[in-house]
Amino acid sequence: MSAQPPAARYALNLLLNPAGELLLIRRVETARLGPGLWGLPAGKIEAGETPAEAALREMEEEIGPGHETRLVRYLGPLRDTYYGGIYEIHLFQRHWLAGEVRLNHEHSAFAWVAPERFRDYPVMDGIDEDIALLGLWPQRWLNPARIPPALREGAP
Repeated sequence: MSAQPPAARYALNLLLNPAGELLLIRRVETARLGPGLWGLPAGKIEAGETPAEAALREMEEEIGPGHETRLVRYLGPLRDTYYGGIYEIHLFQRHWLAGEVRLNHEHSAFAWVAPERFRDYPVMDGIDEDIALLGLWPQRWLNPARIPPALREGAP
């Protein structure tokens, strides 16, 4: 990681249902960051909050309370590649067990997306990389231009 302190820290939830589909949520058109793009239940880690606490809080805020998930894998802290490494990210891969998605005012739609349909969704920067980092799906379903060269399948 960079020697410089991060400009901000983020917790991201990659939720997969039993069919192996990833939950994507669409940001409203008036959003400051990524208007109209598809993203993940994620957000900034607040002062005094652990990455795990932030991940759970963001899930509840963005997709509603009362759902059940099981943590499969955690990866972090990492530095972003799209903004020059100024952000610290924490990835939480979760298996969706039960509940219903109830979006907050920041989102206009949700979709459970199969790997072969992923490219149909205009996603926020970094989502392809997050999927590749966790090895959720074969990279043939991702946009290779959105994965750092060192992370691409077959890279030395």
